[in-house]
Amino acid sequence: MYTFKTHNNIAQEGTDVLIENNFAINEVEPDALLIRSFILEDKNFNESLKCISRAGAGVNHIPIEIATEKGIVVFNTPGGNANAVKELVICGLLLSSRGIIQGHLFAEGIDEIDPIKVTNLVEGNKKNFKGNELKGKTIGIVGLGSIGSLLAQSLEVMGMKVIGYDPNISVDAAWQLPKEVEKAESLKYLFSNSDYISLHVPLVEDTRNLISKETIKFIKKGAKLINLSRGEIVNNQDLLHALNENHISSFVTDFPTPEMIQRSKEFNDVILLPHLGASTKEAEINCAIMAAEQVKNFLHEGVIKNSVNFPSIKLSKSSNYRLILIHQDEPGMLGKITNEIAKEKLNISDMINKSRNNIAITLIDTSEKPSDDLINTIRQIPSLVSARLCK
Repeated sequence: MYTFKTHNNIAQEGTDVLIENNFAINEVEPDALLIRSFILEDKNFNESLKCISRAGAGVNHIPIEIATEKGIVVFNTPGGNANAVKELVICGLLLSSRGIIQGHLFAEGIDEIDPIKVTNLVEGNKKNFKGNELKGKTIGIVGLGSIGSLLAQSLEVMGMKVIGYDPNISVDAAWQLPKEVEKAESLKYLFSNSDYISLHVPLVEDTRNLISKETIKFIKKGAKLINLSRGEIVNNQDLLHALNENHISSFVTDFPTPEMIQRSKEFNDVILLPHLGASTKEAEINCAIMAAEQVKNFLHEGVIKNSVNFPSIKLSKSSNYRLILIHQDEPGMLGKITNEIAKEKLNISDMINKSRNNIAITLIDTSEKPSDDLINTIRQIPSLVSARLCK
């Protein structure tokens, strides 16, 4: 029996997946962790921990390098919250274009009980909140993964022209894009031709401060910017300067900071949301189920999908006995492993090996059950990180 532990509130639909597959809760020495935004440290990595599954996309709160060194597979759930984020982007587009918040605050502040006077106030002031429609405008989507590609579909149907930029687009995401989406060869082209810009990239070194004075200069004057990805993708000081110069006319962000909170109190060009991107019941359930399924499949069969530090791997079962071996990606490792199996006179019915950077995983199906002595011998091979037999 495998065990798991949760940090944060994980939707019951997700934990039910594990319970129904004979997993038990273990708060001390779990085989798997299910988390959302909990910040993990080295001390959270117990000796028996084999995988971490993040019910969400971002993993910058997980020490990936430490996990990899220990042979711990880290999963995330791309696409599980895609629809929730997509819908909030569309909301952000409307909020930045139609004076909705400003109009609401005006209407809420009307101190009048005479219906005729209220109507006159409304009709006399609505011109102050006149906006523009989205139809016919151009939006540049930076990042065409699960969220970006879904957003492109919806906005194209709404009559917007869509420009997309993603040098690392996956085949699956490319298939989802409407044929009308224009592919930008550079961010400069996308920035200079977009009325709206929506960011959908992970936070890595290459995307930190992606929006800064060096790139803002290419943005079309008066464009509106939406960031529901990660706060650090935007350099707030440089963006404030662009707002002051009216170079960017509106900024919608899911990541309030002191300087942006102050700006929103003084001007109408910053719209702050309290990290609502994936905050829907449906998204939490989808991500929890995905996270749990990934844990189950890895611990039961060694299957890896949506890992941020290990290669994807899958092998159809050809016997009842499967070894899961994690090791450094070094020449001769497979030979050393299979040599020990041969010494025990076990037949290998099937096997697969995949590597990513310096780490590798090997799945080996054997005709008969490997002995504990064999598994312990394999564990002694230099550069072998972990070895286990599927339960």
